[in-house]
Amino acid sequence: EVNNEAIRMIAARLVAIGDRFDQEIKARVVNDLVQHFQNANLPREDLIQRVSEAVFGLLQAMPPDMEQEEAMLVLVMVLTKKIVNTVPSLLQRVFSTTVIYINQQLHNYIARMVSAVQQ
Repeated sequence: EVNNEAIRMIAARLVAIGDRFDQEIKARVVNDLVQHFQNANLPREDLIQRVSEAVFGLLQAMPPDMEQEEAMLVLVMVLTKKIVNTVPSLLQRVFSTTVIYINQQLHNYIARMVSAVQQ
């Protein structure tokens, strides 16, 4: 059973962090990812790798006191928003790639975060 209030608290915290990060992400990073997503011949694994490279590159500029997994989660969500805002027709491809990335890279972190808030 999921505690809706716990999910709202987590979401509010992530949104606040995302708003701060939004200004830090340069258009060049977004445009590079847009080009990769527009390449219909690029396999999903390559897209996931490109997203991962962008996230880890952006992590270098994040506050050192922030938990790395939390920063990664927020960065991938902000990147997703920026890509889709740039080219709305990429929504399905970007969203599904983001979900796979989060499941592969951050599933355990999200489970721990939800568990901690529910207690």
